[in-house]
Amino acid sequence: MTGAYALLAALKQEGVQHIFGYPGGVLLPIYDALYHEPAIKHILVRHEQGAAHAADGYARATGKVGVCMATSGPGATNLVTGIATAYMDSVPIVAITGQVTTGAIGKDSFQEADITGITMPITKHNYLVKNAADLVTVIKEAFYIARTGRPGPVLVDVPRDVAQTEIGEFRYPDKVELPGYRPRTAGHPLMIKRAAQLIATAQRPVIYGGGGVIASGAHRELEKLARTINTPVTMTLMGKGGFPELDPLSLGMPGMHGTAYANYALNQADVIIALGVRFDDRVTGKLDTFAPRAKFIHIDVDPAEIGKSVPVEVPIVGDCKAVLAALLKRVEPQEHAEWLAMVEGWKRDYPLGYKGNGLKPQYVIEQIWEATEGEAIITTEVGQNQMWAAQYYRCQRPRQFLSSGGLGTMGYGLPAAIGAQIAFPEAVVWDIAGDGSIQMNIQELGTAVANHLPVKVAILTNCWLGMVRQWQELFFGGRYSQADLSPGMPDFAKLAEAYGAVGMRVEGARQVRPAIEKAMAVSDRPCLIDFRVCRDENVLPMVPAGGSIDQMMVD
Repeated sequence: MTGAYALLAALKQEGVQHIFGYPGGVLLPIYDALYHEPAIKHILVRHEQGAAHAADGYARATGKVGVCMATSGPGATNLVTGIATAYMDSVPIVAITGQVTTGAIGKDSFQEADITGITMPITKHNYLVKNAADLVTVIKEAFYIARTGRPGPVLVDVPRDVAQTEIGEFRYPDKVELPGYRPRTAGHPLMIKRAAQLIATAQRPVIYGGGGVIASGAHRELEKLARTINTPVTMTLMGKGGFPELDPLSLGMPGMHGTAYANYALNQADVIIALGVRFDDRVTGKLDTFAPRAKFIHIDVDPAEIGKSVPVEVPIVGDCKAVLAALLKRVEPQEHAEWLAMVEGWKRDYPLGYKGNGLKPQYVIEQIWEATEGEAIITTEVGQNQMWAAQYYRCQRPRQFLSSGGLGTMGYGLPAAIGAQIAFPEAVVWDIAGDGSIQMNIQELGTAVANHLPVKVAILTNCWLGMVRQWQELFFGGRYSQADLSPGMPDFAKLAEAYGAVGMRVEGARQVRPAIEKAMAVSDRPCLIDFRVCRDENVLPMVPAGGSIDQMMVD
């Protein structure tokens, strides 16, 4: 068995059914082996960045490790943005790259790039496999590292001669032995006891959850904790769906474009139970003014996150699901009627809303939410479209909302939707996009058409780089420097049709629901709707970058 065949056999042992990739010269031995391997379906993307984002979307939607593959040099470097996206959001993917032959490494060979060096800061770990006999063990380790502890991307660089070398009999390891890697799952019993004691004394507690809740599958334990201690819950962009957003205890999303009542609750809380969050600056704003009255309980599998941004009263290193299960055995039922009444007052006084005439982007998302009964898998691009989607598509379950949070990667949504649709062929998948972001990877419409994927794309077209324009309006005196996309804006409906997809254009509110329902009826190819929304609509509420809650603009 050659290294190429051993690689595919190892992937099968890991349960891999799909690879998102793009072939090239040094990968041809692997692609030739793939030609003879019916158990693994290869999805040919139109750009390597699309492969990384599709693997990411697949991983977020399923909880499994996504796999992407690209050739050496520019193929590998085109994966970098997608790998960095997965790293920032703790998404488990394995990226397999081709490399020039081992004898040619370091000699500026054709299509050579030091991809292990390039990606060292944006991977949990990476490998350059120089000995074919090591390849199978490397794959076993790569998948283990990617999915355990704090999940993240792992890169495996395979030189062409390693893929062609015979390795003898295939034997897949039963277990992984990595002396320097021991993720802690169970929290310290004393810290869990202290957390329960602090919760018992709280008058104004808030649960603040993030992507770690979803990664660990801790949503049931979170719900039980919230109901036991009768406490409001706010979930970050990465945590959307970790707590049902229609629940009376839900505060929605906090932070720069979060709900006013989530921000006010955090600001007034006396105890904050932080679950799988990293206290991102888009949530905290100015750190020394964030939740000034609160004592923090911070539960996270990554010890580096605890105490990194805020002082923590009770630090607990461990898996959210395991720690919450232990904590639930110690907490007693509570009421907090006065606190909940205060929160309800903020909800009444500062609801999400919009006003004015014309086709509003918020209305479009509300209609998508109603038409899908809140059950669709939603991916987003980045910018205003992303924030409106987070505000107005209320999620009821985990792994339903897929968005680039930490890196804020324009062009993420369409390939991520493809990955999610591949994972769940019967699911309804919508990409909520902006007219700037969608053009970053719009070529992946070809991938969706070729694979008969009924992905729906809703473009909120305002002919601006919308969030750039909003900041320039509010903080730069209305000087719209290089934010206007009007010159050269394509007819998206015709572009979709050119790829073989269904294309529609909507210019008025009355056309919105019929267009959505028509898109929902398409089952054999993608459907793109170009919603021509109001040009100058802003995302509100908004906390200025680096500002504090008392500077929040709500109208």
